[in-house]
Amino acid sequence: MRALVVRHEHVTEPGEVGARLTERGYDLTVLTVVPQSRHHAPDVLFDFPDADDWDLIVSLGAPWSVYDEDAIGSWIGGELALLRKAHHLGVPVLGICFGAQALTTALGGSVEASPRPEIGWVEVETDDPCLVGRGPWFQWHHDRCLLPPGAVEVARNPVCAQAFRVGRSLGVQFHPEITTGTVRGWLDNGGAEQCVRHGVDPEELLARSRVLEPAARAGARRLVDGFLDQVAGAAC
Repeated sequence: MRALVVRHEHVTEPGEVGARLTERGYDLTVLTVVPQSRHHAPDVLFDFPDADDWDLIVSLGAPWSVYDEDAIGSWIGGELALLRKAHHLGVPVLGICFGAQALTTALGGSVEASPRPEIGWVEVETDDPCLVGRGPWFQWHHDRCLLPPGAVEVARNPVCAQAFRVGRSLGVQFHPEITTGTVRGWLDNGGAEQCVRHGVDPEELLARSRVLEPAARAGARRLVDGFLDQVAGAAC
């Protein structure tokens, strides 16, 4: 089984999500949209592959907003077309943070600035703990999804919808893929300054991420299994 992983920038990795997909028999192809040399000028040209070449698609996070076309340029249109076609073909999509917002937009919902940013480890209220557990889940976002028609909200907190199902796809606002290494990479690429602006101690965030890494790994495994078995129907 072939899984496409859309990595929007050079720091984020498939991490724990990718590891569990590999254990479940998927061969991962990771495509990076914005190379390291263009991190601060992400309006690159990028051709996305066709949705019908894949058995599953994962769209990871990004430090930009889906709706900020002045910053990210024309490539977001290509990704939205990929996710829209995947949905119509029944190819399961797992959208993570920016990826969930892209899935939302592709299917007729919208994305707006959230009332406040969330940075750190946060528990959520869930309607289906076998699919999305309470966490805590790692969060780093400034936007939120206004869900597309037909989507079913699965988890939430006072800030936003935290998880939703639509067709054979799942969007989550948090980061189940997270590892301590990725947190360190985000902090080193401008994230530390963001943390300070929002009253978050970067070193404490990194230390807590290190402590929670085993629990986060277990949570990611359960979420991927729930996604494959309950939403994508991959076990059928």
